[in-house]
Amino acid sequence: MTPHDQQMSNLRAQLDQILNSPATTHGLARTLRAAVKEVELHRHHQASVATLPNGLLKPGPAKVQIGGGGHRIDGFFNIDVVPPADLLWDVREGIPLADASAETIFSEHFLEHIDYPRSAKCYAREAHRVLTPGGQLITGVPDAAFVLSQYPAPPDRATEMIERWYANRQCRGDINTYLDLINYVFRDQDDDPTYNPHYWAYDLEKLAQLFSEAGFRTVEPWTFDPATANPKRQWASVYVTATK
Repeated sequence: MTPHDQQMSNLRAQLDQILNSPATTHGLARTLRAAVKEVELHRHHQASVATLPNGLLKPGPAKVQIGGGGHRIDGFFNIDVVPPADLLWDVREGIPLADASAETIFSEHFLEHIDYPRSAKCYAREAHRVLTPGGQLITGVPDAAFVLSQYPAPPDRATEMIERWYANRQCRGDINTYLDLINYVFRDQDDDPTYNPHYWAYDLEKLAQLFSEAGFRTVEPWTFDPATANPKRQWASVYVTATK
């Protein structure tokens, strides 16, 4: 174990000790749970860094999925910060591929889970760097424009949205009004051991601006393809193709 690894192990033990103390207040515990998550993500990332010469996959895959979780796509190499994945890697620190080496990058319901502007803009620039000329970045996110356009939503519409997105989540009982739903869409669960919060909301205009700023030649709506995307994600989401 390297000195850095030992430091991380000691830090995790200290965090766990404080979290388990009955004297720890709710606010502190909430912050420490977020820190524990980041320590674990860091541990996965550093373990992969140690296995990659110069921090790059060689040979690099032509088709890459970012942040796919348990959703697998035939023919795509899955990079995620948590298992299961082909490579455990924190893309907030860059994408471990050589310049102009990938033909397609796909992600859905990932971008909103990384901080803006630093990590989101870094990811957009990295995707542009690793794609071949003419390569495509396909991105799907919850459509903030759809959610906001429904406000104030009639009760039946609000119920449909809540049941589609949150019926099996522990927060279901706390979504009491449509405005609660909007808040969860924009922030999601920021104190849950399973789900990561939403850090930023996107619509078609914002995705176009983000990827155009990163150097992509065109950004256009993507026609949903269930052979690639998760069919459960289609409703109330916006997908684009950014072409280098």
